[in-house]
Amino acid sequence: MTIYALSSGQGISGLAVIRISGPLTNSVINKITNSKLPKERQATRRKFIKINNNEVIDEGILIWFPAPNSYTGEDMAEVHVHGSKAVVNAIHNEVSKIDGCRLAEPGEFTKRAFQNGKINLIKAESIADLISAETEIQRKQAMSIMSGKSSDKFNSLRARLIKILANIEAKIDFPDEDLPNDILKNIHQETKNIKEEIKMILDDQKVGERIREGFKIAIVGPTNAGKSSLLNYLSRREVAIVSETAGTTRDVIEAHLNFDGYPVIISDTAGIRNSGDEIEKKGIKLALNRAENADLNIIVIEPKNVDFTRFLSDLINKKAILVINKSDLGTDQIHDQLDKYDPIYISIKLEKNLDKLVNIIKKNLKNKFISSNDIFITRERHRINLEKCVQQLETFEEKKSIEDFDKAAEDLRLAIRFLGMIVGKVDVEEILGSIFKDFCIGK
Repeated sequence: MTIYALSSGQGISGLAVIRISGPLTNSVINKITNSKLPKERQATRRKFIKINNNEVIDEGILIWFPAPNSYTGEDMAEVHVHGSKAVVNAIHNEVSKIDGCRLAEPGEFTKRAFQNGKINLIKAESIADLISAETEIQRKQAMSIMSGKSSDKFNSLRARLIKILANIEAKIDFPDEDLPNDILKNIHQETKNIKEEIKMILDDQKVGERIREGFKIAIVGPTNAGKSSLLNYLSRREVAIVSETAGTTRDVIEAHLNFDGYPVIISDTAGIRNSGDEIEKKGIKLALNRAENADLNIIVIEPKNVDFTRFLSDLINKKAILVINKSDLGTDQIHDQLDKYDPIYISIKLEKNLDKLVNIIKKNLKNKFISSNDIFITRERHRINLEKCVQQLETFEEKKSIEDFDKAAEDLRLAIRFLGMIVGKVDVEEILGSIFKDFCIGK
């Protein structure tokens, strides 16, 4: 099946790029241009027409990418036309008339690139990350992963495990053949080294995921403390409704911000108090859950509700900043016991000390985005597969004698499989290839 879709952004623009990929690409080009194929990989001016009556839809640029040297690995073409909805819809409509052509599904061009061996899963994911990047640090991380450093590392670890398994498989299949003693002696040491390398990658404080998804900040506290006002101030726009009526915020309100290049998701939550209202009680539960899962909590109170201290024992910790708002009303009622939490006294109304709060947030951000690792885990599936790989290697290490290795071969196969699932490689034939290469079994 040949697929087509608009690859540039939706809406009115100076230029629109429509991609076509599949075995019928050649035929599609001939029919919508009524001309022969242009030279490969060379921008060529063409008129794009309606198939039935040769009416010109638009005049633009055509680029032809024959297989396998294309993004998808298939015959592919790019149609560059003016970016109006009418032009794009007209060209889509003409291509749809050709049997064997259909509109592409989301991500299908990149999926075909993976299926045809042009990219691995990590690179496919990094392409999506680059497209959705909103901050400089997200762009840099996506480009770093696209460069292949992470893929190379995981492929290298996997190749080393395949080498070990090849030795074990050779011993199992050819028990009468003597393998070099140093090979058998070093098997456990090598698996231990690999396990420790994976553990170092896992010990990353989830920096890669924070960069990709955003640093999560929750604003929590009692009603009418100024939480929504703080969200609006940090967002520099009216995100949340501000009212003197207690309990205005019932649900979680989110804003995506860019703090000096760092992606931040900041959430305004329902005011915490004892309430008989079922909807408000659900909002308070959501607030506490959001605080538990946040990377940083900003706890906002004000002089009139300093008795909120009974909640502080659950909320104040290393990932919390205590903020006392409305300091312009006086701080006489504030208990000395709050001093141990090193609170920041602000007035959103007068914009007092807000710059100090912002600087503390930025400092906290920078500390959370620092990692000694140069291999970033950007998705939960990577982390899960790496953790499962470590578990299998630990199970393998429990086999202490050479006689147990035949029972442990499955542990290594699973460990290799979990690493392969990260980059999209699961191929038992590689083990056979390693045996033939290193042990000359067929000689």
